[in-house]
Amino acid sequence: MPTTRLGTVSGRLINDLVAALTRAGVSLWGSRVLAVRGRKSGEWRTNPVNLLTHGGERYLVAPRGHTQWVRNLRAAGTGELRVGRRAEVFHATELPDADKPEVLRAYLRRWKWEVGYFFDGIGPDAPTEELLRVAPGYPVFRVTAG
Repeated sequence: MPTTRLGTVSGRLINDLVAALTRAGVSLWGSRVLAVRGRKSGEWRTNPVNLLTHGGERYLVAPRGHTQWVRNLRAAGTGELRVGRRAEVFHATELPDADKPEVLRAYLRRWKWEVGYFFDGIGPDAPTEELLRVAPGYPVFRVTAG
C-alpha cells in the first residue's frame, strides 16, 4: 500500500510510542506487542498491533497489508500477545476475504485516526462492496487462546 512520506513518518512515531507504552505494561485502546517466530530464522520477531474485539471474537488486522509479521504468523499459526511482562499464547486463523468487511469496518471505527492513511480514504461508513473490494489487501486473523 502506498503511503505519503508524512504518513510513514507519523506511522512510525505512533508505532514507536504505542510499542514503548505497551512494553511498559500500558495498553492503549487494545494495543499489544505481537511476538511471532520468524519463518526462516525461528527467532522471535515483535511488532505493535491493535487487538480488536468484535462480535465476541478477537482479531488482528494488518492495516499495512502483507507485511513480514503477517507472513510469519501465516507460517507459524501461533504467537504471543504481550503487554508488559504478561504474555498470552494464541492461535491464529486467517479469515477469507468474504468474511472481512464487518471486521474491517469495526477496526476502522476504532482506529481510523491511527491507521486511516493506509486505507486510501476508506472509512467505517464505506459500503460493504467497497470493503470487499479492498479486503484482499488487508489480512485479518481470528485470535483464539492457545
